[in-house]
Amino acid sequence: MARNVSIEGFVIVSADGMLADANGVMPRALMFEDDQKFFFGALARAAISVHGRFSKEQDAGSPLRKRLWVTHRVPAVAPDPANANAWMWNPDGASFDQALQAAGVSEGLVAVVGGGRVFRLFLSIGYDAFHLSRAGRVRLPGGRLAFPVEPLKPPEEVLREAGLTPGPTQLLDATNDVTLTTWRR
Repeated sequence: MARNVSIEGFVIVSADGMLADANGVMPRALMFEDDQKFFFGALARAAISVHGRFSKEQDAGSPLRKRLWVTHRVPAVAPDPANANAWMWNPDGASFDQALQAAGVSEGLVAVVGGGRVFRLFLSIGYDAFHLSRAGRVRLPGGRLAFPVEPLKPPEEVLREAGLTPGPTQLLDATNDVTLTTWRR
């Protein structure tokens, strides 16, 4: 199947590079109005979002958006029985192109929204862009990294090694030192 999609990742991390606390939950301390506007604006434009078990969007429009849920609970790709706009995808049993085909997506924005294992998976599939927000005044000791790779590295180093280059850093929230840098191939 020929596809004409742009694969873009979206994450906000703490000053120490964590996207969630030690329990795998994104704390309210990582939620900032301008970053949320940017994120939900992208989701509104996306043809489909891709996420893991803990990274489902929790806003009122979530059930209306197409999504791929990365899981090992199915052998390949299967419709989600709880949501007509969602498909469960096992990357060990089906390619990304097969998952997109099952979801009826051949063009547009693919928004990869996490968590860490999903972000790592798409390093090999290939990001066209990765939008990395950082909350400079938040620390999550013992939390979950945006890219769980060995050896442990900051997200910027992982993105650089994946062949992406940072654009200018935008200040989203001066009071909380929240920035956004878009990395591109």
